[in-house]
Amino acid sequence: MKPSQQISSGKDKPLFTPGPLTTSVTVKQAMLRDLGSRDFEFMTAIKELRHELLSIGGVSQSGGWEAVPLQGSGTYAIEAVLTCAIPPDGGKWLLLVNGAYGERMAKICTRYRIAHTVLKFGEDTPVDVAQTDAAIRADPGITAVAVVHCETTTGIMNPMEAIGSVVKKHGKAFFIDSMSAFGGVEFKLESSGADFLVSSANKCIEGVPGFSFALCRRDALLATKGWSRTLVLDLVDQWEGLEKSGQFRFTPPTHAILAFRQALHELAEEGGVAGRAARYRCNYEVILHGMRELGFKEYLKPEVQGHIITCFRYPTDLNFHFETFYSKINDKGHVIYPGKLSNADCFRIGNIGRLFENDMKALLAAIKETLAEMGVKLR
Repeated sequence: MKPSQQISSGKDKPLFTPGPLTTSVTVKQAMLRDLGSRDFEFMTAIKELRHELLSIGGVSQSGGWEAVPLQGSGTYAIEAVLTCAIPPDGGKWLLLVNGAYGERMAKICTRYRIAHTVLKFGEDTPVDVAQTDAAIRADPGITAVAVVHCETTTGIMNPMEAIGSVVKKHGKAFFIDSMSAFGGVEFKLESSGADFLVSSANKCIEGVPGFSFALCRRDALLATKGWSRTLVLDLVDQWEGLEKSGQFRFTPPTHAILAFRQALHELAEEGGVAGRAARYRCNYEVILHGMRELGFKEYLKPEVQGHIITCFRYPTDLNFHFETFYSKINDKGHVIYPGKLSNADCFRIGNIGRLFENDMKALLAAIKETLAEMGVKLR
C-alpha cells in the first residue's frame, strides 16, 4: 500500500504532536516480552541500537564516534551534555536560543550554577551565524556552544552546518539538541562539526518513551572524564559501563529498547532517513495546504519552516476559543498540540510519528467540522 493510502494503525487517537508519537502496532507488540538486563538477547539489542544510531548519523565507531543511551526523556540527555561537556572550573556555554527548548538549556545551566551566556533571537528568526561569530569573539571565556536543531516551539530549522563551521573555527565544543529532527531530517553529523548530539527514542525514529541518547565524538567524550556534576547522567561512566559489560549502569528501560529495535527495523524498511523525511514532508505539505484552504495562517515564513511541526495562529474571530477547539477535535479522535510562544497565540500540528497523508486529511476534515460547530469564520 502506498504511504498516501495508509492510515495510522490501531484504535488509539493519532497524535499530531512532537512526541510522544503515534507508533506502529508492531512497535507496541515488541514490548510484550520480559527480558532481564543481563539477558544475552537484550545486551545484543543494546549493541545493535548503538551501532544503528551512529549509522543514522552517517558516522561509526571506527570513525571515532560513540552512541551513549541514557534512561529518561530527551531532557535527561540534554542535561547530561550540559553538565558533562565543560569543566567545573573555567568552562562556559554559549547558548543560542530562539524558543522554549533553548530557554530550557539556560534553566538547566542556571540550576547547576554552570557559567553560560545566552544569545537570543526572535522565535520566528533562525540563529544568525554572524552574530554567533561575534559573540564567541567577544567572550574568550566561552568553551562550548549549544543550539536546538529544530526548535519545536515553532518548527523553525536552525542552520547546523553554518553554525558548526563558525564554532569549529574558534576551536570550541559544539552541542546540537536534535530532539525533534534526528531520524526525520536528512543530516550528516560529521559535516555539522558537532561534538555532541542528543535525541530521544520517542521522536522521529518512532519508538516509545523511556530513553534518550547522546552521539559523541570519542575524543570529545573522553576529554570530559571527571567533569560530570551528577552520577546518573555521567556520559563517560555510562559509556565505559556499556563498553565493559554491554549493560546500563542502572536499571535499563528494557521494553522501550525492544520497541526501539523494532522501530529501527521499520525505519530501514521505509528507506532510512530519506524515506521517512519524504513521508513527513508529504504530511507537512498536506496539512499546510489544507489549513491555508480553511483560512489559517502559519506563524513562520516558509523559508525557515521545517517539516516536523507547524505552528498556526489563532483565528481572530471572537467565537474561537482554543480550549473548546482542542476538546472538540479530541472528541473527534485527533490530538493536536497547544502553542508555546511568548509573543503570539498559536497552536501546533505535528507531522511526525506513524502518520500518513490520509491521517492529515482526516484531521483537516475534523478541523473544518469543528470550526462550523463553533461558528468560527476565517475568511
